[in-house]
This record gives sequence, C-alpha cells and structure tokens, in this order.
Amino acid sequence: MLDIPHLQSRRATLASRMGQGIAIIPTAAEALRNRDTHYPYRYDSYFYYLTAFTEPEAVIVVIAGDSPKSILFCRDKDMEREIWDGFRHGPAGALAEFGVDEAYSISELDTRILALLANQPELYFSLGADAAWDQRVTGWINQLRSQGRAGVSAPAAIRDVRALLDEMRLIKSPQEIATMRRAAVISAEAHARAMQATKPGKHEYEIEAELLHTFYRHGSQYPAYTSIVAGGANACVLHYIANNAPLNDGDLLLIDAGCELDGYASDITRTFPVNGRFSAAQKDVYELVLAAQYAAIAQVNPQSHWNAPHEAALKVLAQGFIDLGLCRGTVDAVLESGDYRQFYMHRTGHWLGLDVHDAGEYKCDGEWRTLQPGMMLTVEPGCYIRPAEGVPEAFWNIGIRIEDDALVTAEGCDIITEAAPKTVAAIEELMRTS
Repeated sequence: MLDIPHLQSRRATLASRMGQGIAIIPTAAEALRNRDTHYPYRYDSYFYYLTAFTEPEAVIVVIAGDSPKSILFCRDKDMEREIWDGFRHGPAGALAEFGVDEAYSISELDTRILALLANQPELYFSLGADAAWDQRVTGWINQLRSQGRAGVSAPAAIRDVRALLDEMRLIKSPQEIATMRRAAVISAEAHARAMQATKPGKHEYEIEAELLHTFYRHGSQYPAYTSIVAGGANACVLHYIANNAPLNDGDLLLIDAGCELDGYASDITRTFPVNGRFSAAQKDVYELVLAAQYAAIAQVNPQSHWNAPHEAALKVLAQGFIDLGLCRGTVDAVLESGDYRQFYMHRTGHWLGLDVHDAGEYKCDGEWRTLQPGMMLTVEPGCYIRPAEGVPEAFWNIGIRIEDDALVTAEGCDIITEAAPKTVAAIEELMRTS
C-alpha cells in the first residue's frame, strides 16, 4: 500500500485543482459471474489512486475550498460476514490506516451526502461512467433543489472529475515507478519461462499456465488483462483470447501478457518460433518489426510529441512492406494511401499505469501532447499477414508484435521490460538451452 502522506498529497492536489466544490468518487461494484459466484473483485482505479482502499462498497468524498477535507464511506465491521468473506476495516479502521479526515458507514451515505453537497458551487463526478451512480447522484441533486425555498442550493455545475485525475495520473510518482518496475521484472521472467516451455505439440493454454505461474509466484495479484497466447494464424487476430489451439512445428507464437502488481499494470508482447528457430520468412518480418520498434523507442523522449514514435515506426514498416513485396510504390505513397493498414492496423502504443490502457488524453487543444519525464507508455509495432491475393505465400499467417514498457526520462526513456528476450539471437539461444 502507498504511504499515507503520499495518498494525502494526492487528495490535496485534487482539492487544489478543483479550487472549490465537492468530488464524489465511488469504487467499482462487485460483479456477478453466475448465480451466487462473483468475478474476482477489482477496485476502481480512480478511487484506488486516491485511497489505496481495496474493499468494495466504498466512496471517497473530497471537499475543496478554504477547509479542504476527505471523507471515506465504507462497509461496517461485521464479524459474521468476515467469517465468510474476509477482513473488513470498518470506518474506524479506515480512519486510522488511510489518512482520511473522516470515515463513516456506507449505509450513512445517502443521508450525510446531502449536507455535504448543500450549497457547494460545483460537483466533480464521473457522469456517464455508471448508470446506477448517475441516477443516485441525480436523486441527491433533485432533493437539494426541492429545498430551494429553505435557502439550500444544489451544485450549479457538474464537472468530470476524471479530467483532473487523468492529468495527475499521467506523471508517475517514484513509488508508482518502483511498483511498475517490479511488475515489469515479473512479466519479463514470465515471458522467458514461456519461451523455454514452448514445444511443438503443446497447447496455447499450457503456455498461458506458465505465465500465470510466474505472475502469482512472485506476488502479482492478477494478470493485468486477459493473456493473448496465439499460435500460427491466431496471431493475426489482434485480441485473440481463446488460447486453446495446439502449437505446430514451424509456426510462430505471439504472447501478449503482463501481470498486475498492487494495482499497476505491465504489458509485454513477444513473438517467437514454436520450434525455437525462425524460418527465413519469419526472420525477415520479425527483424522488420524489431527495427520499427527501435525507431519508435528512439522517439520516446521529452523533445517528442505523443505521435512521434508511431510516425517513426510507420516509416520503417512501410519501407519494409515494400521491400518484402507486400506493398508497392514509394514510402510516401504507401503512407498516404493507407495501404500499410492491410498489415498494420493499430497504433504503436498507449499510456500505462493503474489501467493497462491508462488514463490521460493524447492530444491537448488539438495538438499531440508533448512527452514528459514520469510518463509511462508502451511501444508496440506489429505486422499481421493474412492470406490474400498478391501476398507472397511464404508470409501467410505470420503475425508478429513486439511490445515494451517505456518510462520517459529527462534524457530519453528507460525500457523497463528489457529483460524479456527479443532479438532473434537471444530468443533462439534461450530456446535452444531450455
């Protein structure tokens, strides 16, 4: 858990950026999987960012202005329920351990919130994120409006609290960076283990099990997202998650997988031959994607804007597609026409943090955002070649993506997932000795 002063500082920063008004940030609801079985619980990232509180049925209220304060509403202590479901902090425990100014039972929210909302000029809330919460908040506001003749006013404006929190979350603190580095090390080891375990005749799910084993063995609580373990033609399906096909001699295996550690995601993709040796065609495409990634990484620095890595990767890929006979014409013509999209149809990265596709705008006032030290992003060019007329048969069903996690630094960037082998020589050497 993050230290209390750090959490208090985040809440104070939010209050300062609000200037005045009140913010209401609920955590995620528990989700039923089937009948009386729930999905593993995952708290809301915005709520967790401000509290580090991991229990369901909780809300943080942040009040700005001359007397800023934070109030946590959570479940009561209940020894009977704790026998069945596990420990609960309760309001008293939450007050002692999470550095909030006040804490109350979640059962008191509907009554206490009216007094907190009354006469506040603005409400900061994630309107549209959850229909049930939208209805509940609207009900509170309508109750206050009905008291107008008694001199009580409701907030005159509702603003999206996510806009403020997104900007805060974009720049990672030293504590966040340290956690993400640990997650990256775990995930890199998982990918190396997966390479060593892969052999013709195994199934995708067997390799997924190796990933999960490594994640959990090192203290990760969950995968950061559903792992993609895609052999052969399955690698050309960008969000393939069936993970149930056999692995065939001569095919490639694309793995996009990362662990979540203490709320923070890692995100790595590696592609390698099932039998441990790249064919000539596979190697040609792989080296092209790797060159595109290196070109993109070179553009991850405080002098670049968000789209610079993507632009750099595109130029390398377009030239490579021409050289391999996949596209025709000049690089400029291929880029202008969009012909490259037959083989590369996604962006080259995304923000990374509490969410694998993390919070934060990519443009500001219509212009690509300038990268700043402390930002964390992925760099992930790819190439996906489905059978088609005019496509050399030697390349059919080759799907390759190479993805790393990059921390923007004052000097450039730090690839925190570098420990996962990614050169042809390193991959073949690891698989040869396994």
